[in-house]
Amino acid sequence: MTVAVRYYTKTGNTRRLAEAIAKAVNAEALPISVPVDERADILFLGNSYYAFTIDPEVRDFVRSLDKDKVGRIVNFGSAAMLNSTYRKVKAEADKAGIPMDEREFHCKGEFKGIHKGRPNEEDLKAAAAFARKIME
Repeated sequence: MTVAVRYYTKTGNTRRLAEAIAKAVNAEALPISVPVDERADILFLGNSYYAFTIDPEVRDFVRSLDKDKVGRIVNFGSAAMLNSTYRKVKAEADKAGIPMDEREFHCKGEFKGIHKGRPNEEDLKAAAAFARKIME
C-alpha cells in the first residue's frame, strides 16, 4: 500500500502531527506545496480551521489532486477553538472525485496561549497510533 502525507500549517502544530504520522507509516511529511505526483492509496492530509473554514490553499490543493493517483484521503489536524475540518475537506474531495475515509484524527492545538503545549507528546503518540490503525 502506498502512502503520502501532506499538511498545511501556520503555527507548526499540524506539521508536528504530520511528522508523527509519517514516521508511523514510513513516509515523508511534506507541505501541500509539494504535489502528489505518484500513486498514493492513502493520502494523510493535515489541516486546521482558519477564520472558521479551511485555508484556501488547502481547498486548492484538494481540488488539484488527480483522482487516478489518490485512492482516498484521511483527514487529520489540530485546532484551538473548532474541531474537525472533515466536512469542509470532504466537500472539496467530493468535487475532485476522491473518497474520504470516515476516520480522522483531531486534537487540540496551541494558539495564542490557548491549549499551551498542544499537541503534546501524548497527542503525537495518539496520531501515530491512529495512522498505524488506518494501515491495518
